[in-house]
Amino acid sequence: MTTTPTQRLIFDRELIRRYDQPGPRYTSYPTAPYFGRDFDAKALHGALDHSNASGRPLSLYFHLPFCEHLCFYCACTKVVTRHHEWGTPYVAHLDQEMALTRVHIDGNRPVDQLHFGGGTPTFLRRDDMAFLLDSIDKHFHLLPDDQGEYGIEIDPRALEPGTLRLLRDFGFNRISIGVQDLDAAVQKAVHREQSFALTAAVIDEARQLGFRSVSLDLIYGLPLQTPESFARTLEAVLALRPDRLSVFNYAHLPERFPPQKRIPDADIPSPDTKLRIFAESIATLQQAGYLYIGMDHFALPDDELAVAQREGSLYRNFQGYSTHAGTDLLAFGMSAIAMVGPTYSQNIKDLDTWGATLDSGHLPVERGLRLSDEDLLRRHIITRLICDFRLDFAALNRQFNLDFRPHFAASLPALEAMAKDGLLHLDAHALTVTPQGRLLIRHICMAFDAYLAQKSVRYSRVI
Repeated sequence: MTTTPTQRLIFDRELIRRYDQPGPRYTSYPTAPYFGRDFDAKALHGALDHSNASGRPLSLYFHLPFCEHLCFYCACTKVVTRHHEWGTPYVAHLDQEMALTRVHIDGNRPVDQLHFGGGTPTFLRRDDMAFLLDSIDKHFHLLPDDQGEYGIEIDPRALEPGTLRLLRDFGFNRISIGVQDLDAAVQKAVHREQSFALTAAVIDEARQLGFRSVSLDLIYGLPLQTPESFARTLEAVLALRPDRLSVFNYAHLPERFPPQKRIPDADIPSPDTKLRIFAESIATLQQAGYLYIGMDHFALPDDELAVAQREGSLYRNFQGYSTHAGTDLLAFGMSAIAMVGPTYSQNIKDLDTWGATLDSGHLPVERGLRLSDEDLLRRHIITRLICDFRLDFAALNRQFNLDFRPHFAASLPALEAMAKDGLLHLDAHALTVTPQGRLLIRHICMAFDAYLAQKSVRYSRVI
C-alpha cells in the first residue's frame, strides 16, 4: 500500500533534545485536571437526554480495575487483589450503571465501538464475564458480523481457558496485550513476569478464533533496560507480526504514582539511553514495514488505522486511535470517563463509594466539564493535528466561521518558531507537521492549549 507523506517519520535527535519537555497526552481537550465538581450526575442526565436528538452511534467503555499483581510502573486506576470473587458484585454494579444510563439513552442507537480496559479485564471469572456480556447485550444495540470495533485488553497471566472464545463469540474482534519488555531482569524489576511463550500462545489462539487485530504494548525507559536488551525484545515481538504496536515512554513520577517508589532512581536508564532505545526501535519498526500512526502507535500499512489515516478519517478519544468518529462515548465503572456531546464526565474513583452511589440509585459522577465553543474549536484542531498532522485553514474557517490567523494570533509566535526549527511548515493555507516534527506533536498541540497557564499540573515528558 502507498504511504502518504504524513506517514513518514524522521528521528531528529537534536530537535528532540531541544523540545522534549513535559506536556499533556491530549486524550482529551481540555485535559482531565480541568474537570470540575460542579458537573454532576444531573448535568450528565441532561447531556445524555440531549444526545439522543443527534442520533449519533455509541461507543461504550468499561473500566475493570482488578489486578492480581501490582506492576510497579503502572499509573492506571486499579484495585490489586487475588480475590476474583470481587468481580461478582462489580459486574452487578455495572449492570445497575447501565440501567440508570439507559433511562436517558435511546436503546436503538448502534454501538460502533466497545472497549474493556483496566486494570485487567480478564481478571473476571468466566461466569462474571458472561454476566457482563449478557448485561451489555440486554441494554444496548450491538452490531452483528464484526461491523463494530470491539476490543479488550488482555493479560496472558490472567486468562481462563475458554474466555477468548467467549469474547469472540460475543463479537469482540480486537485484543491488546501488555508485554512491556521480555527481558527477565527488567520484568523482575517492574514486578511483571510474563514469558514470551505465554504471550505467543494467546496470540495464536486469538488468530485461530478469528480476532481481526492484535496489538501489543511495549514500554521503553523501564529499570535495567539497555538498547541491546530492548532490541532483543523488539526482535522477538516482531516475529509475532502484531497488526499494531504501541511503544510508550515510561514516565517516572513516583510522587504522583506511589507504586513507582519501588523502582530505584538509579535503575532508570539515562535520558540519552532512553533516546537511543527509542531511536533504534523506530528504525527497526520502519524497516519491518510498520508505519508511525502517532502518539507512540505503529501499525502495518493495511491495518485499519493506517488506512483511516491515509483517508483522513482517523479519530482519537480516551481509548486511543480509532476508525469510529462521531460517537457519544458512554463510560462505566469506577474512574471511567465519558464524552457525551460537548461534555466530559468522570466517575468516582473509590470502589466502595462508586458502588454505594449506584446502590442509592444515582449515576456515580465525581466531576466533569461542559466545553465552550472555544474549547470545541481547539479540541478539533488538536485532534486533527494528532490524527492527520495537518490543519487546512480554509476548511477550519468554514467549519467554525472564523479567520485562523487573527483568531490564533497568540499561538503564531510559537508556531513560527517551530516552523523555523523544522517541526512544521506554516503558510497562508495550512499547517503541516514535518516528518521530523511528528514525534513532537504534543508540543505542537500545546501552542493551541488555552489552559496550560491556568494551573500547575505535572505532566510526563513529550518523548
